Amino acid sequence: MPQINVTIDGKNYRMACADGEEAHLTALAAGLDTRVTELRRAFGEIGDMRLHVMAALTQADELLEVKDRLAALESETALLRAKVDSADTDQAAAEARIAAGLGRFAERIERLANAVSAG
Repeated sequence: MPQINVTIDGKNYRMACADGEEAHLTALAAGLDTRVTELRRAFGEIGDMRLHVMAALTQADELLEVKDRLAALESETALLRAKVDSADTDQAAAEARIAAGLGRFAERIERLANAVSAG
C-alpha cells in the first residue's frame, strides 16, 4: 500500500492510500489546506484543532449541499424520463390511429375506383 506525505496547515502527515490514489489524496489534502488557510485569514489564530474542525465542517456542508442537489437532479431526471416515455406512448398511439385511418381511407378510395371502373 503506497504512502505519501501531505501538508496541511504547515504540518506534514504521512498517509497510506490505495494504489493509484496518490494524486487524489494529495489533491484532497491540498483542498483542506487551502480551506484551513482561508479560515485562519478570516478568524485569526483560534487554535489549530478548531480551524481544522471548522474546515472539515465547511467541506462536509458543501458535500451535503452537492448531494442534495444531485438527489434533486436525479429526481427531476426520472420525472422527465417518465414524461418522455408517456409522450412516446401517446405518439405511438396517435401514429397507430393515423395509420388505421389511412388504411380505411385507402379502402374507400379503392372501392370508389372499382365502382367507377365497373360503372
